[in-house]
Amino acid sequence: MKRRTLYIVAGVVLVALAIGVLASRPVPIEVETATVSRGPVAETVTNTRAGTIKACQRARLAPPSGGQIAKLPVKKGDRVQPGQVLLELWNDDIRAELSLAERDAVASHARAEEACVAAKVAQRESDRLAKLVTQSLVSIDAAERARGDADSRAAACRATTQNIKVAEARIEQAKASMERTLLRAPFAGIVAEINGEIGEFVTPSPVGIPTPPAVDVVDTRCIYVTAPIDEVDAPRIREGMPARVSLDAFRDRTFAAHVRRVAPYVLDVEKQARTVEIEAELEDIQSVTLLPGYSADVEVILQEQDNVLRIPTRALLDGKRVYVYDTAEERVHARDVQTGLRNWEYVEVTSGLAEGDLVVTTVDREGVLDGARASQAAKR
Repeated sequence: MKRRTLYIVAGVVLVALAIGVLASRPVPIEVETATVSRGPVAETVTNTRAGTIKACQRARLAPPSGGQIAKLPVKKGDRVQPGQVLLELWNDDIRAELSLAERDAVASHARAEEACVAAKVAQRESDRLAKLVTQSLVSIDAAERARGDADSRAAACRATTQNIKVAEARIEQAKASMERTLLRAPFAGIVAEINGEIGEFVTPSPVGIPTPPAVDVVDTRCIYVTAPIDEVDAPRIREGMPARVSLDAFRDRTFAAHVRRVAPYVLDVEKQARTVEIEAELEDIQSVTLLPGYSADVEVILQEQDNVLRIPTRALLDGKRVYVYDTAEERVHARDVQTGLRNWEYVEVTSGLAEGDLVVTTVDREGVLDGARASQAAKR
């Protein structure tokens, strides 16, 4: 009986010890991992603040003179051609002046024709009398009077001819005044905005005070992004370099682009943030409609390698160390690596890892240390 009791006590003690040992072991840390694989890696430079989508051609138009809107032959969304009338102010008085100038030009032509015909007749009469003087058939005084009359009528012909030019200049002046009441499309594009209705009055913008345009025309066939690049990275960027553009409006895709301009000056509008503005033109925008004003990020590709060993950038510590997850031991181990090209998404690994290794991506999680017990988080 005593021996049996001892066995029971010993069993209880062993169970208690086992429970104590298990309870004292640290709980495995749940970590997220990524598989070391092959793929492209590019060294890139990105903008410091959000860029903006812009149209290569955009005109915020307003009439050069104030007046009342008489005609609005277009509406928002209309596609217009160069020279097409977008807006017309009341201009009946100018039309009347133009009509008067055109009628005056017709009259000037008639007066010039009359004067020049009379000048030709007078010249012929003068020539005839000059011949008769040599034959002593008319007096010299009569011939002199005929010559003076011919010269006078020739001068009248020249004067009326000049009056034609004056009348034509008045027509051009009236047409110019008429043109100031018309708003025309400077290029082919789409009417993005109209501020005004028929019967309303519009006025030109005062100097230095921006006001909404009467008509906003945008050519969306060419789209580019303007974005600020940190002054440290700017010297590495050149015109023509390839780039990728991402937009919040299209989170699931990127757009191919190329750098078309690097500003030749540094912006220092914000303290401690000097930047250089670049422009990247998008190359293929036929499949989507990109609206000017969208926010965008530009990633300029400095170098690119295909089919290299790579890991997510977030898995790299201090630029030279990673945690590798051992599935057999269920532990993480620190390992030094050598890297090549990198960007915000991937880092090229030149040594220290093999394809198929698992690297920890949640390196900032508490308890992730060399040799720590860990469990692999379920893939989402």
